[in-house]
Amino acid sequence: MNHDRTISVSLRIALHSVLLIGSAQAAMAQFADKSADLKALPRVPREFEITLLAREPLVAETLTPQQVADLAAFLPSMRTPLAVASTRTTAAPANSTSSATGFGVEEQEDRLRISLSRRPIVDFVFRDEKIPRPYFANARLTSGVQVTRHHPPIKDVDAVDHDTMHPGVWLGFGDISGQDFWRNKAAMEHVRFVTAPAISDGQLRFSTECRLKTNSREPFCLLMNDFTLTARPNGWLLVWCAAFRADQREIVFGDQEEMGFGARVATPFTENNGGMIRSSTGKQSTKETWGQPAQWCDYFGSGPQSGGIMLMASDKNFRDSWWHNRDYGVFVANPFGREAMKQGARSAITVSKGETLRLTFGALIHDHREFDRGVEFQAFQQIPPTATQP
Repeated sequence: MNHDRTISVSLRIALHSVLLIGSAQAAMAQFADKSADLKALPRVPREFEITLLAREPLVAETLTPQQVADLAAFLPSMRTPLAVASTRTTAAPANSTSSATGFGVEEQEDRLRISLSRRPIVDFVFRDEKIPRPYFANARLTSGVQVTRHHPPIKDVDAVDHDTMHPGVWLGFGDISGQDFWRNKAAMEHVRFVTAPAISDGQLRFSTECRLKTNSREPFCLLMNDFTLTARPNGWLLVWCAAFRADQREIVFGDQEEMGFGARVATPFTENNGGMIRSSTGKQSTKETWGQPAQWCDYFGSGPQSGGIMLMASDKNFRDSWWHNRDYGVFVANPFGREAMKQGARSAITVSKGETLRLTFGALIHDHREFDRGVEFQAFQQIPPTATQP
């Protein structure tokens, strides 16, 4: 092995040196201890390429490019975040899980930074000029293992295709009344938090109001989102309840592959890189599961340093979902694309003015250990709706 080989990683912070001694944990601890010294560093551009010279055999043989990228993304989270004017912290009520083991939230201008057991696990982004719809980015386990693809993708580590369409975990629709919310032509514009983030009985809950706007930014539909995050034995569960209210005029959900609840798994976990997908019907591989109905699909990597995402569609939805699954890492629960999925006549789901269409989906972010997927699906089904989802 050539120990002088360099590994280049694009970061948004400047580090003059990273001493990797013995293990990644030692490096993280060392960085945390020296966080105060960052103020003394000279100013650098927003995107700064850092080259780690892997000259020692221990380092060169231990860290892969993916691990370096994960470490680089994880290190900043180990220190106290920089203060911003709009930031406030939502603390758990006295009767909830303690901060040492439960959820935490840091609220910023464009996102919520969510942690579990004091470890960052995901960002909920509600305001993004390039992606005008809400999404969850950089989902990971408390161990630090990245489970969704890095957002934005890291060159030479991630596949960089569809970076603004596949940001992590999302709801997207290629055709609502002819408007395209998948390819970011139309907008699901954030209006407000209806319910502020709150922690109770070990769960994190919050809700938002969005206004759907056409490609020309004309408002035409109201969207209420309820979110619940729950810790699970193998990771954590996100439940997303969405209510589309046709408050101004009739709306019609069209028939495309790109409709529904989607996720993009981390690049090392894709089928192209040795990962696997499995459905509730027992089918395996993206080819076998594509276009087929199922309650859930689980897309996961191989090996002890891997993880996966199990997407689930509620039995309470207006009908079962078909699945748009691809070997490069995207998969989508789609109850709308009947013709696109080669399952029958063209579908058009109409919501009359004054009526509401409700959809509920779940995403289990899990580690490499085997678990009972049926049990996890039932746990997802049993989480009650919040006040905005009667």
